[in-house]
Amino acid sequence: MRTRVLSRRRRGPLCRRSDVVEAWTAVAVAVLLCLTVPLAGVLTTRWAYEDARAAADEQRADRHRVRAEVLERPSKAHSPTESERRHASRATVRWTDPDDGTRTALARVPADVRPGDPVHVWLDSRGREVLPPVDDASVWQYGVGMGTLAAGSTAAVLLLAHRATRRVALRRRLEEWERDWARTGPLWTHRGV
Repeated sequence: MRTRVLSRRRRGPLCRRSDVVEAWTAVAVAVLLCLTVPLAGVLTTRWAYEDARAAADEQRADRHRVRAEVLERPSKAHSPTESERRHASRATVRWTDPDDGTRTALARVPADVRPGDPVHVWLDSRGREVLPPVDDASVWQYGVGMGTLAAGSTAAVLLLAHRATRRVALRRRLEEWERDWARTGPLWTHRGV
């Protein structure tokens, strides 16, 4: 014997139209989940990675690192704790620029540096201090994060649509049962009279 899952032959007298719609919706959602969720994730990952990679390449072309000397101690009223040493503070630094000679600026430096210590400072093409360019790990992380978000959002939208369809089908099913019971209920309740 072969079982037909959604065949009209298998529909019995208790199977309502809303049951068939709900079953077909479940099949459609399962197929869409298997196809669109991975596709949305992969396409978004690829798009986000390429976009972030282009931005990182622009930053690398525009920014350069110079070796500078700290001129003054970073401003702290107390001695820094171990966690504060890892975070950057601002201090005046000096470096030699081949075009402009010796330059000074206020730059981000580790909190535990002393005057005379060498530090690396990132500058843009105008000579302003900037953050280092984005590294490859951050580019990948951004791409994968965006792809995961897109896949999760697609799955959530599909599952919410399925839930809404099930609610409508349940409401419809109850209306059909009420209508049928109103027609057949009196035959069952007054049977013994």
